[in-house]
Amino acid sequence: MKQSFWDRPGVQLDRSNVEASLIDSFQRASFMAAASRHSGDWLLALPIASCGLKLDDEAVRVAVGFRLGLNLCVPHECQCGAQVDARGTHCSFVCKQAPGKASRHHALTTWLQGRFLQLEFPLSKSQLVFVAQTESALMG
Repeated sequence: MKQSFWDRPGVQLDRSNVEASLIDSFQRASFMAAASRHSGDWLLALPIASCGLKLDDEAVRVAVGFRLGLNLCVPHECQCGAQVDARGTHCSFVCKQAPGKASRHHALTTWLQGRFLQLEFPLSKSQLVFVAQTESALMG
């Protein structure tokens, strides 16, 4: 028998203990996302800068912080007047005035257009409207 067979009861007990200790919906959602299949696959991506797969230290810090539900900033008031918690979730996912939102949208659209060109399937940015609207809806 494999080691995983012997480990499974202990792992399941630990998992149920952790799940029972989760207090709010944010903690439960973070735990379920982290425990889902393939949740850590992004860590296996090769850091190839020419393909846009190389993350700088700050991007890794924020990605891991979001995954673990860590405090990423000092609580403050957003430009829109809403309070931003220490996890930074308001500005990152909700606020329409977030400074990075438009640049992320533009970067994604430009990146997608470049990938389609590499495949010899040229698309204008106006033809990427569906993709851009989908990305915008996902980003909040």
